[in-house]
Amino acid sequence: MAVSQQALDDLAISGPEYEAIVERLGREPNDLELGLLGSLWSEHCGYKHSKPLLRMFETENPRLLVDAGAENAGVVDIGDGLAIVMKVESHNHPSAIEPYEGAATGVGGIVRDIFAMGARPIALLNSLRFGPLDDARNRYLFEGVVAGISGYGNCIGVPDVGGEIQFAESYSGNPLVNAMCVGILRHEDLRRATAGQAGNLLLLVGSDTGRDGIHGASGLASRTFEDERELRPTVQVGNPFMEKVLIEACLEAAQNEHVVGIQDLGAAGLTSASVEAAASSGRGLEIDVARIPRRATGMASYEVMLSESQERMLIIVQDGHEKEIQAIFDRWDLRSDVIGKVTDDGVARIFEDGELAGHVPVGLLTDPPLYRLQGLKPAGLDDLQSEDLSTLPLPNGNPASVLNTLLASPNIASKEWVYRQYDHQVQTNTVIPPGGDAALLRVKGTQRGLAVTTDGNGRICYLDPYTGGQIVVAEACRNLAVVGAEPIALTDCLNFGNPENLEIYYQLENCIRGMADASQAFSAPVISGNVSLYNESRGTGIYPTPVIGALGLTDDVTKTARIGFANDGDVVVLLGRDSLEALVSELAGSEYLDVVQGNVAGMPSIDMDLEVAVQRACRRLIRQGHARSAHDCSDGGLLVALAESCIAGNIGLRLTAPAPDRWDSALFGEGQSRIVVSIDRSELTHFDKICSEEGVPWLELGTIGGDALTADWLDDQPVSQLKDTWGNGLERALTSTSE
Repeated sequence: MAVSQQALDDLAISGPEYEAIVERLGREPNDLELGLLGSLWSEHCGYKHSKPLLRMFETENPRLLVDAGAENAGVVDIGDGLAIVMKVESHNHPSAIEPYEGAATGVGGIVRDIFAMGARPIALLNSLRFGPLDDARNRYLFEGVVAGISGYGNCIGVPDVGGEIQFAESYSGNPLVNAMCVGILRHEDLRRATAGQAGNLLLLVGSDTGRDGIHGASGLASRTFEDERELRPTVQVGNPFMEKVLIEACLEAAQNEHVVGIQDLGAAGLTSASVEAAASSGRGLEIDVARIPRRATGMASYEVMLSESQERMLIIVQDGHEKEIQAIFDRWDLRSDVIGKVTDDGVARIFEDGELAGHVPVGLLTDPPLYRLQGLKPAGLDDLQSEDLSTLPLPNGNPASVLNTLLASPNIASKEWVYRQYDHQVQTNTVIPPGGDAALLRVKGTQRGLAVTTDGNGRICYLDPYTGGQIVVAEACRNLAVVGAEPIALTDCLNFGNPENLEIYYQLENCIRGMADASQAFSAPVISGNVSLYNESRGTGIYPTPVIGALGLTDDVTKTARIGFANDGDVVVLLGRDSLEALVSELAGSEYLDVVQGNVAGMPSIDMDLEVAVQRACRRLIRQGHARSAHDCSDGGLLVALAESCIAGNIGLRLTAPAPDRWDSALFGEGQSRIVVSIDRSELTHFDKICSEEGVPWLELGTIGGDALTADWLDDQPVSQLKDTWGNGLERALTSTSE
């Protein structure tokens, strides 16, 4: 073998994979060719362990305008000749090394995926995971990531309207930074990442090419961390001001009939962008790296082709019309250079100043080996699932002390410290801002509203990957239901450890299976996504953390509900259960169990038929004007949800439902298919009729009024006190120091 083991390690290519390359190529590849193959055969680009599993997703849906996974992002019809483009992607490993730049360039990359389709970006969301905040390194990562998201997103004029954040020991050293972007376009403006006919020209637009990000896809994103490796150069550096100009220039260029295709230079840089565009058209390509502007001297063709420098786009232009397209970019003060052309022989040829530096068939570059393993249920998982949580001792004292402990927990406490750093009103579409269950955006020129949210639950997926996968989808869709929107499409980011470990593969496979089944239950297809594997450090994997970005649609944006209780005298009702006794035995994987009892155990469960019915009933109540407020009951359980609605509405609640003996499970368990709504008491007859028609049980909990959350079995909790505990919990955790 002529190549060194170090070169293979840099590209995360195994020995057998290298042998397959030699056999299929018919010779030993040179360094450049090996770099191209290593990048496109990487887990990040080639999806070697996940592609066979992703076929479980059902993608047949009349709303879909492009096949799922076929383009930079998914596209779904919303009526009136309009479509939504959306996707979520990870930037986990770069953020672990350089949190500000890692998070910032994660935002930049996902935005480019959206406007590459001809869509104007209208919303950003994120899903973040960190280790406990009592560790200084975790605080540094958390603060740096939030600053990076706000620093980039605020500059490009796209509102950051929602997201979610969780903290757990398994993410120490390996944070998760998942960025989602939503865009809108008219059907006729849709653009694809295609090379078109032979003879078309490749136009590189935007920033000069540097050495940042080399091996980002093949090395950093396709293997686990190793302490002794210096990975800092693999992190890209962003320029949000150039990105803003690039958005406007590319959207203008996309209107020109002589622009054949548009492709973002993301993972693997020019290599991935050019080869994937050629492959989509069954073509080849020629690139002369000498034509590529650089910001570093002495760069080899290998470095130029694998650089992941940010704010770069590849525009495929019909021959003879390049000057016309370049004039558009000139007006926006963006450099553009013709760097090559499309060929008809299916081969990627790279030249350096006219001299052939490498040539590989496009079909070989885009056909990595795929691995279908037999997963192994993690050792000890049966014991965790079968643990009898009903034998746990009740905490000493009143439920009020537990309530305040949970409200102060960083996983439940207000995230205003985070989202107040984001501009969520730019573009003036935001109807419901961050802080609720889902954000709601108006579609200008129509009555329609778009609801968007992200959700994930690593603890639940750790305890039961299949059920956890179902619950992640259900919770995301429930967030949409409580603002009156029907789920129409999903995007996912699958964050897992090393898939070559059969126990990790078991988690990956079963989470996907659960997500696929839940997606079908809601008739909401997974239209795009990203897989982020090898998320572990020092040999320890993260919780299996699939993240769902969900899109909902409502015909009338004015018919919605918020989480805050509104009117004195309104009755508060729980959808999905007919007694508090029915909430017993729902402690599995709950925040209460982890924070108060110091335990992660139990067997999660969900009744998907009931879940779908509860959400449908909630939407009907909102759309018919019966629901004054609506709030998903999930993290922290029922009493936390009620406290949050009191805080949001700045009003109290008198609970009349009696607490069962196992009040810990009833009040703080996180069972599914539950929504808290408030209605005018005179509306109870209409309310009961809708619930009966949908087959949904319900329970009257109490009456809104006063300035405290109170019950016979609960010490009075002034709303002002609850607000202080919940509202300042995250900041207090940040400012406290570990002993």
